[in-house]
Amino acid sequence: MQNYGYIRVSSTDQNEDRQRIALQEKAVPRHNIFMDKQSGKDFDRPQYKRLVRRLREGDLLYVLSIDRLGRNYAEIQNQWRILTKEIRVDICVIDMPLLDTRNGKDLMGTFIADLVLQILSFVAQSERENIRKRQEQGIAAAKARGVRFGRPPRPLPENYPSAYHRWKAGAITGTAAAKECGMPLSTFRYRAERFEEATTS
Repeated sequence: MQNYGYIRVSSTDQNEDRQRIALQEKAVPRHNIFMDKQSGKDFDRPQYKRLVRRLREGDLLYVLSIDRLGRNYAEIQNQWRILTKEIRVDICVIDMPLLDTRNGKDLMGTFIADLVLQILSFVAQSERENIRKRQEQGIAAAKARGVRFGRPPRPLPENYPSAYHRWKAGAITGTAAAKECGMPLSTFRYRAERFEEATTS
C-alpha cells in the first residue's frame, strides 16, 4: 500500500502551501503528491489523470478538502465511485473525518460516508455557481457604472477628425474617409459613433 496526495489550486497565483503541509503531516512522500493549477469544474486535469493511472488497490489517497478534488457535484460522485469501487483505493478527506473510507466499512458507515459526500459535493458545486453568479453581477454593475472591459481601443489617427467632418459634410465617401485613416470601413463607422458621443457629451 502506498500513500498519495492530490493538490488543486484554481489559478497559477494561488498558494498551495496549506494543502502541501497537510499532506506532509500525513507522511505522504513528496514524489507521490500530484498537483494541478486548474479549475475544479471537471476532472480533465493532467496531474489528476496521471495520479489515477498510478493508483492500485489498497492505496490511500489524501485530499485536504472535497472542493480540492472538484466542484462539480455529478463528477465528484462519479470519480469517488471510480476510485473506491473500481480501483478500490481508500480516500481520506483530511478536514472531514467522516469522509475516510478506512473507517466504517460496515453498512452504516458506508451510508454515512455516502450521505456526507453527497452533501459536501452539492455544497462545492453550489459555491462554484455562486462565485460565477457574483462575477456576472459584478461585471454587470461595473458596466452600469461605465467601466469598459477588454483591451482599450487604439487611439484615433491624427487625421481622423478632418476625415470624419468631411465625410459627415458629404465631401467624401465613407470608404475614402476610412482609407485616409488606414482602417476598414466598418471600424471607421464604429469609431465615428464613439467620436460623435465624445464630441457632443
